[in-house]
Parts: sequence; structure tokens; C-alpha cells
Amino acid sequence: MIRNWREDRIGSALRGENPTVLRRLDAGFAVIGDVQFLPGYSVLLADDPAVGRLSDLPKDRRRSFLDGMDRLGEAVERACGRLDPAFRRVNLEILGNTDAFLHAHVWPRYEWEPEDLVRLPVWLYPRETWSDDGHALGPRHDALRAAIGEELDLLAR
Repeated sequence: MIRNWREDRIGSALRGENPTVLRRLDAGFAVIGDVQFLPGYSVLLADDPAVGRLSDLPKDRRRSFLDGMDRLGEAVERACGRLDPAFRRVNLEILGNTDAFLHAHVWPRYEWEPEDLVRLPVWLYPRETWSDDGHALGPRHDALRAAIGEELDLLAR
């Protein structure tokens, strides 16, 4: 039995029970990250939990997933650039080393990041940064969520 939407992120999104979902896209779900030490961090989840890698998708679905990743990346870029003048860029990654389902990370990067980390992969941030309750997704991120969602809608036109 699944006790928590985090244990079945895609299934809970398909059932309308995943509270991080920003928008349904053609081949997945744009979600805001559980952790927001880099405000605007988002993820594109494939809409089929059985898909483990990009190459598992037929070419047309693969293109749709990559188009969704591009759209989410641009939406995060626009929203974060508007909300924080220290916004630098967006990093996009498809990894899959921890979670076996296909997903793409969208990481906004900022000038205010620690100098020793700002040019390194996000994964090199100290472990405690990832679990610090002060960085957990919450109501204070509602305006950011709305801004990314609005940009996703504008980019769909």
C-alpha cells in the first residue's frame, strides 16, 4: 500500500494526488521540487512509471518528453529571471541513478550561491542542504509556483 505521494510520484500525479504538479504536459508532469534551496527547482516526470530511460520511449514520445523538458526549462528561466535579479541560468539534467523512472531536473542557478559551489554541479551541495527544513517546499513558494505555471501556459500557445 502506498502511504505517501512521494512513494509513487507518477502514479499520484496521474491520480491528481501529487501536490507538486504545476501542469500536465504532453509526455509528463511539470512539478516543483520538494526542496527549494535553489528557488524554482523543478522536475519533469514521465507520465508512465514503467519508463526507466529516454530510449524506452518511441521516437514521437521521446520528442514530446524533450519538448516538455525544454518548455519547463524556459518557464523556470523566465519566472526566476523575473523574480530574482541574481538569476544566472538554468541547468537541465536527465540522470536516473537514484530514481528508476524517467525524469529531468531543471535547476535554476544564481549569483548569490556560495562562490565555491556556483559553478559546480548542484549535486555537490552539502547533504544537509538537501534535508534542511528551511529549504522544504511550502506556502512561501506559492508565488514562485504560480509564476512558473503562468510561463508554462504562455509557452503552450
